[in-house]
Amino acid sequence: MPPAPLLDLDHVSIRHEGADVATPVDVSFQVARGEVVLILGPSGCGKSTLTLALDGLVPHAVPAALEGTVRVAGLDTSEHPVGVLSEHVAMVFQDPDAQIVTGTVLDEVCFAPENQLVEASEVLERAERALKLVGLWDRRAENPDTLSGGGRQRLAIACALAMAAPVLVLDEPTANLDPAGIDEVYAVLRELASERDHAVVLVEHNLDAAVDLVDRVIVLDASGRLVIDGPAREVLRERADELVALGVWLPVSTLAAMRLRDAGIVLDPLPLTPAELAEALDAQPSLPAPLSESSPVRSTALSPRPTLSIGPATGSTGAIAVIGETAIRARDLSVRRGGRRGPIVVEGVDLDVAAGDFLAIVGTNGAGKTSLLQALAGVIPAPRDTVDVLGVDPARCAARERARRIGFVFQNPEHQFIAPTVAEELAQGLHLQGVSEADAVPQVEAMLARFGLEALRDQHPFLLSGGQKRRLSVGTALIAGAPVLALDEPTFGQDRARASELLDMLRGLNDDGTTVLVVTHDLQLVADYASHIAVMDSGRLLGVGPTVEVLAGPLVEQAGLRHPPLARATRGLARHADWHSITRMSQLPVSSKGAS
Repeated sequence: MPPAPLLDLDHVSIRHEGADVATPVDVSFQVARGEVVLILGPSGCGKSTLTLALDGLVPHAVPAALEGTVRVAGLDTSEHPVGVLSEHVAMVFQDPDAQIVTGTVLDEVCFAPENQLVEASEVLERAERALKLVGLWDRRAENPDTLSGGGRQRLAIACALAMAAPVLVLDEPTANLDPAGIDEVYAVLRELASERDHAVVLVEHNLDAAVDLVDRVIVLDASGRLVIDGPAREVLRERADELVALGVWLPVSTLAAMRLRDAGIVLDPLPLTPAELAEALDAQPSLPAPLSESSPVRSTALSPRPTLSIGPATGSTGAIAVIGETAIRARDLSVRRGGRRGPIVVEGVDLDVAAGDFLAIVGTNGAGKTSLLQALAGVIPAPRDTVDVLGVDPARCAARERARRIGFVFQNPEHQFIAPTVAEELAQGLHLQGVSEADAVPQVEAMLARFGLEALRDQHPFLLSGGQKRRLSVGTALIAGAPVLALDEPTFGQDRARASELLDMLRGLNDDGTTVLVVTHDLQLVADYASHIAVMDSGRLLGVGPTVEVLAGPLVEQAGLRHPPLARATRGLARHADWHSITRMSQLPVSSKGAS
């Protein structure tokens, strides 16, 4: 007789308070000890909500109605408090800040087992092992607030590991991590998986990292119903077209092979990793020449500071700059965290961003990317006369003037929400510009439709899913029509369809002249969309230049980063040297009908 499953869900439906419909809906599955299960589905389908039911937060702590039964190690979650269930299931949230409560890294990891009355010696032993596994043991005496976003995520994982629960649930655990951090996290998860003592349930969009770890894939559709449950490699290969139609992320190598298939180059079976893609390509006797770049790369030559004219506050573009002239200029820019006596997180940066550029700022966790973006946008103050955006110092001008020049999207969307409903949140930026209520309504409705938020217009922003919050935060930056947009991890929490839609929208705005700055860990996104890359390391700007040149040069490795998956596959091809320069999907051949 097989052992009882560690997780057993029977016809589970969850409806949040104030929501009209349940998501997920009627979901049933089991997870056995030793399994690593990946849950996929489009944004808003209920993946994160489902994970909250696995440790009893739904229905005990989160205002939501649970139908059906969730059993953890044989315990009905509706009948046992969260404290009891925590001995059997440990949770790593999408937002690590939601679970950090103490003053030092070591105290944070010790907190949960101490509350479970574990012996002090065992608590310290667990904490040391967990922190060493995630690379934070040397920082155990520091305040968690001093860690980067990725560092706090690793800390959250260490906290879960220290609980020694047989079930580990992780909701987007690598969303804020650099490639090195992602490798560290998955090294930990592989070690746990190899022991076969745990069940791991994973919600993850970064399939390039997860694909060789997971045993099984469960897929929810847009309504939150379970539509696929099967072996990971079988599902990802044999049902790839169905997954794309559902709006689910696939590994970059798989998407590249599907594009090549449309061009008549069939790679069978579909590759799931860069190594598999490289092997399949080298097995081809011949390959067509790569396509040329889809758009010209603008010169990085410095241009004199332009004379700007400021238009009326109409909710559309305010400041005007000619394409190629300098829109953002930083000179000897340094930023300290926590005031004048705090540590320097950005040091001596000189940077010019031309109007119409699409600049990606990249680097490892703690490199200073977000701090640089926030200083350029005026979100945090920079020393006087070190930053100029379209003729003003963004940290010292009025909020209305700043909003007319640059829109900002935070890494954590909740940091910018101030209104009680989604519609009112979108209207805030227009009202700041003096747009009347009557004129704002059609613009708000158009933005709701653009981001698929119509049904949520009266919902409180904090009650949205992670992906829905991200779409709303981007919408609030876009609606005022600023000529410069700065976005911190814009695709975090987005399904493939929404991420592609957002990025295509940003590229369209960029093609029309909007200057776009993004901070991201997704170098494939950078390769596919950015015209220029700025590489940060330890608070300093290592270099900046056209995307193709930076990805072909040494800066990526110097900064401790890894090349994007497509470039990793093509750089080492033995038989097709002319493909070594391919870094972006748009360079791959397409069919004569232009299929992509």
